[in-house]
Amino acid sequence: MTRFSCLRIVAALVALLAFAPAADARILLKSICRVKGMEEVTLQGLGLVVGLKGTGDGADSLPTIRAMARTMELMGMPLSPANAKGQGGLRELKDAKNIALVMVTATIPAGAQRGDTLDCHVSALSAKSLVGGRLFMTPLLGPDVKSRRVFALAQGQLELDDAARMPVAAKVHGGARLEESFPSPDFSGGKLVLILDRDRADYQVASDIAELLNTQLLNVHSLSARAVDHTQIEVPIPQVYLNPQSENQKADPVFFVSQVLSQSIPEPETEARVVINERTKTIVVGGDVEIGAAVVRLKNIVIETGTTGGGFVAIDPERRNLQQQPGTSRLQGLLDALNAVRASEEDTIEIIKGLDRNGKLHARLIIE
Repeated sequence: MTRFSCLRIVAALVALLAFAPAADARILLKSICRVKGMEEVTLQGLGLVVGLKGTGDGADSLPTIRAMARTMELMGMPLSPANAKGQGGLRELKDAKNIALVMVTATIPAGAQRGDTLDCHVSALSAKSLVGGRLFMTPLLGPDVKSRRVFALAQGQLELDDAARMPVAAKVHGGARLEESFPSPDFSGGKLVLILDRDRADYQVASDIAELLNTQLLNVHSLSARAVDHTQIEVPIPQVYLNPQSENQKADPVFFVSQVLSQSIPEPETEARVVINERTKTIVVGGDVEIGAAVVRLKNIVIETGTTGGGFVAIDPERRNLQQQPGTSRLQGLLDALNAVRASEEDTIEIIKGLDRNGKLHARLIIE
């Protein structure tokens, strides 16, 4: 099976899913949105990798030598002072070829607690290879570069996914130990805010979610959720979940949040999109993507869209979809025609990009 045949199968499957009965296409809110305050945080720091086999930065990398000298000083083994004969000082580390200065990062989920261990990623700045290295204890700081607050400490043996092709990037499994806790969302203000996923953000979707919550959960409490914009929905928390009505009850806003996220809604209808991965030559097309009237010339082949005129290969001449706009064609039909004339994946991608630049692609084009 050729790549282009696989492309046709992917596009056809997407088209079938797009025209599936709406009653069967329902998803949970937790699948398309999150609660504000559940954002991940990226920690970062500069560290040293030791134990390399002569593939480190070497004496020519002054930042690495200075970092090593500072580390030795903090550990109670400072370098001897430099003298007039050129001895001592940083020269003592001139043969340190087994050390490399690296960037260390770790992604921390909301709610992570002090003492938790997480994976961290290590990337060399100038070393040739990190094979066999071990990360020396490295403090990880937060995104605010002005703050020197240490949120985690990272150390451990490096593991490379592909030492042959990518010898300068590695991971330390469970190498970052948190020194601070990262709080979960605070509901004491009496409300929560839902954030739509980037690919689902839409004014109509936000409005539909607010209406759903008002109908299913909030109407009995005389409260109303509202869409703040195309990405945020503000949801008030009923007092019964915030303030106990009796001594036997406990405040339980988390239960209300779970009810909100467990609501199911029809599959949201977002904007039409075409996603192209130029590396793998993959094209994913929604079944509702239309293109305007255009003439596509490929070598000695001419394909005209949006018309049934003679002399050309007709695309969707019968317009079986009643919702299709006059003078338009389905992009899926164009792909079928290009496949019929054995157009290459590269040519197909360039044609789609050309339609977009010409304003004839009635969808958002996403290039990955």
